[in-house]
Order: sequence, then structure tokens, then C-alpha cells
Amino acid sequence: MKTEKIQELQLLEQTMQNILLQKQTFQMELSETQSALNEIQKSDDDVYKIIGQMMIKSEKKKILEELENKEKIIQLRMSSIEKQEDSMMGKIEKFREEAINSENN
Repeated sequence: MKTEKIQELQLLEQTMQNILLQKQTFQMELSETQSALNEIQKSDDDVYKIIGQMMIKSEKKKILEELENKEKIIQLRMSSIEKQEDSMMGKIEKFREEAINSENN
């Protein structure tokens, strides 16, 4: 029985680790997007977009809209992943408390 609980706790912690890696990826993507937004807002009207291996001149307004939409989507994903993180932390804490209480009884 003890081995099963240890394995279940390890599985929960592994899931938590995956959630944290996803969160870190979204944080990096959000940071890059916000940095690009700042640079484009500072630039003149000549803005270029990389598509595949080509750099194409694009409208500043269009690129700003794309980046702002991307930022919103990433923020929504971050919010979702943070909810998953909170939920998983609650499960892990509850599981640890149950494990400690079962050992004390």
C-alpha cells in the first residue's frame, strides 16, 4: 500500500513538473512577444516579418494587431496553466497530508 502511495505522489509531482515547464515556455513566449511589441511601437513605418526563410515588409498596424492578439492568447494560456498549477499543488498537499496522517495512525 505504501509503495502505491509513493508512486502516486511521484506521478503527481511529475505532472506538476510538466505544468511548470509549460508555464516557463509560455512566460518566455510572452516576454518575446512583449519585447517585439515594444520594438515595433518605437520603430518608424518600415516593419518586416519573417515568414519561413524570407523577410517581408509588412504594415506596422497589421503586425501590432497580430502581436497584441498573440499576447492575449498567451496570457489566457498562462492563466489556464496557473489554474492547473494551483489545482495540482492542492492535490499534492492533500495527498501528502493524507500520507502523513496514515503513518501517524
